[in-house]
Amino acid sequence: MTDTPKQLDRSTGAKRDIVAGGIVVAAILLFVGTGSTVLQAVVNTLIGIGGGPDRALAAAMVLNVALILFGWRRYEDLNREIRERTEAEQRARYLADTDPLTGFLNRRSLLATGQQQIVDAIADHRHVALFLLDLDHFKTVNDIHGHAAGDRVLQVAAERISAILPPNATKARLGGDEFVAMLAFEPSARATIDALAAELVTALETSVAHDAQQIRIGASLGIALADDASVTMETMVRQADIAMYHCKDEGRNRFCWFEPGMEMAVQVRNQIETGIREGMPRGEFVPHFEPQVDIATGRLVGFEMLMRWESPEYGLIPPERFIPVAEESGLIGELSLQVIRQAMEIAKGWDPSILLAVNISPQQLKDPWFSQKLTKLLVEVGFPASQLEVEITESSLFENLPLVRSIVTSLKNQGVSLSLDDFGTGYSSLSHLRALPFDRIKIDRSFVAAMRGSPDAQAIVVAIVRLGESLAMPITAEGVEDEATAIELTRLGCAKGQGWYFGRAASAADTERLLADRGLLRAPMVPPTSHSPTPEQEPLRKTG
Repeated sequence: MTDTPKQLDRSTGAKRDIVAGGIVVAAILLFVGTGSTVLQAVVNTLIGIGGGPDRALAAAMVLNVALILFGWRRYEDLNREIRERTEAEQRARYLADTDPLTGFLNRRSLLATGQQQIVDAIADHRHVALFLLDLDHFKTVNDIHGHAAGDRVLQVAAERISAILPPNATKARLGGDEFVAMLAFEPSARATIDALAAELVTALETSVAHDAQQIRIGASLGIALADDASVTMETMVRQADIAMYHCKDEGRNRFCWFEPGMEMAVQVRNQIETGIREGMPRGEFVPHFEPQVDIATGRLVGFEMLMRWESPEYGLIPPERFIPVAEESGLIGELSLQVIRQAMEIAKGWDPSILLAVNISPQQLKDPWFSQKLTKLLVEVGFPASQLEVEITESSLFENLPLVRSIVTSLKNQGVSLSLDDFGTGYSSLSHLRALPFDRIKIDRSFVAAMRGSPDAQAIVVAIVRLGESLAMPITAEGVEDEATAIELTRLGCAKGQGWYFGRAASAADTERLLADRGLLRAPMVPPTSHSPTPEQEPLRKTG
């Protein structure tokens, strides 16, 4: 095998050092041999005895001294080179093994050393817990506050992790906002691991100060267990990762241990994500339409679009099964606009008095270009902006109110109506009503459903209706499932309602037939020939 240039350089340097060392040794020996004779002759000359040293010997001695000085300097240079090379190798090893931002081990180093830690712990009859911690909504921190703020959050998170975990814990940053910690413990001390995990989650709830801003973070933490030396690091990281995502599905900001059943849930989630990616270009996602009516008269006033997945393999899949996966995988923006386009194309055939209401995912409100995308869609389809109502859930306003204000103001300027959905279940409801130009408030279905059996729920509904009146903002009640509830809402002054009592969400074809029966399609209808109520005047009621 041919030597590399670095190996050749080191070999040549080593040979030079040997030659230089040999010359110096020879110079010292010659100095010992000549020095005593020359120096003795010099002394005798000074005291008046003899004619001075032999010139050849004197020259040889001076040369020996020069060679000795050269050797000493070379020795010092060699020592300095060795020190610098050692420091450089240590620095390179540190950089190769360590995350420079946090000072924790990196993924490569963790996987290289973690397996031996498992083996050593099991040999001592101990178990190993592996924490995998992921910061919640970290991407939003970078998007809103910038990468400098993101780096600051990661550094603070690392400091808090180090402060809580024992000194002998192995700590690593896998990349992005994922951290790993490994620690051995006695099999009977699992409660200690639970306490540490809970303390980590609590510590990371505290906001991080950066440039006069308070950045709120949280964490989801999955724990994997090694109680046998055959458990591999790759398996532990994968299991902890699965447990961590289970925490996110359960509401985030918590910890949980890996359980075998979680792996099946991950496989199902991956199947759903794959199905979404493959189903979008095939047009498997379609809009259904839930009627919205004037509660007092039963007159049809609009429809809320609800997404459905017509899977050729699993049939009709409701949104609660696939929307969360679409949001987590970042597919919701493309998917939502695709189905909204279909709904607009369908609603172009409706009477102009019938509104189309569409829900916007919280993830879409993090997109600064969302209003432009929706406006472009309106223009391309040729759908009147005045016939569109955008519904925004209150909880989605929490993270970045200035960006949401910019988006909704832009939509409002285009003539789109805005509705605050699930009112009463989010944060700082009154401040949102003041800050954003909403046209309507929707009472969350949980309050409406509990209204008849709960005085507290009824009091909340009454308060929301009165608030809407004081702000000149109409109220829509969701989840109206029976006549008694509809009558009570009418008595309270609630203007608009939707729910099973008025009709379930229906396909585009069924919705078109309903509108045709009531003369609410743009196509000309034959005028009635009797004095009986016209179809659009007939109240809409549940038919079964």
